[in-house]
Amino acid sequence: MKHYLTTDDIESVPKIIAEAIELKKEPYRFEQLGKHRTLGMLFFNSSLRTRLSTQKAAMQLGMQVMVMNFSGEAWSLEFEDGSVMNGSTSEHIKEAAAVVSQYCDIIAIRAFATLTDKEKDEAEYVLKSFQKYASVPIVNMESATAHPLQALTDAITITELKTKERPKVVLSWAPHPKALPQAVANSFTSMMQKMDVDFVITHPEGYELNPEITKDVPIVYDQNEALKDADFVYVKNWSSYNDYGKILQSDPSWKITAEKMALTNNGKFMHCLPVRRNVIVDDAVIDSLQSTVIQQANNRTFAAQIVLKHILEQLPKL
Repeated sequence: MKHYLTTDDIESVPKIIAEAIELKKEPYRFEQLGKHRTLGMLFFNSSLRTRLSTQKAAMQLGMQVMVMNFSGEAWSLEFEDGSVMNGSTSEHIKEAAAVVSQYCDIIAIRAFATLTDKEKDEAEYVLKSFQKYASVPIVNMESATAHPLQALTDAITITELKTKERPKVVLSWAPHPKALPQAVANSFTSMMQKMDVDFVITHPEGYELNPEITKDVPIVYDQNEALKDADFVYVKNWSSYNDYGKILQSDPSWKITAEKMALTNNGKFMHCLPVRRNVIVDDAVIDSLQSTVIQQANNRTFAAQIVLKHILEQLPKL
């Protein structure tokens, strides 16, 4: 694995899941692999689980970790080629990426969507610019259109908890007061297409994801119908893709309740966190034994660790 930008960078999903689950038993087994190596974590947006789990993953591999928040600690970056930098930006990505590459063996980046410029977001201008100008591997800690670390986490969690060979997995939209990106939903959809699951997406009309990502996944506009006999219910809000970044409606009837979970096959409730309680999901659900959110959060460490392990194994020996 040279980079980890999307779920497509995984050569074998079943194999990497099995490796991550095995790694949980001995988290420090490969501690010597990252010795004298440095992970640079660059945040253009806030984080809790992603930052702490990725940092812990690197430390368990014996790596040193450096963290920089671009919102308040770094020069504002320019990403356009040929730009006349007489405005608010102070440093060009060409120099920044090259310099950080001298300090770090792997660079991990978190940069959300603008939700105002679809073309710019889909070009992944921050992530792809670092990939272009850095000389070391890049790891995506959530970008404008993808969150592959979260998707691998979710795949690990489903594999650990499934009680039948081919479980039914439902991705359900839920209301939220703010416009949120499609990154988590996109990567979860892509990951489920790589697994042996019966996968269904449910959302109100107008909230269709990018059809190039959903492909032939069944879309059900009746949430109750979609939830019937589900083994896993993955809940996430996202803003409109076609009417880009807009909140078309915030129908409270799409909130996940105990009554809705009763339609499932004793299904597990999944969410990437943070979650708006009693907006996206009722307390009675997230605090129940059906909720997997804490186990998911724990698996964030091992998803990141197995990715970093694969990348470290491809680096030239020191």
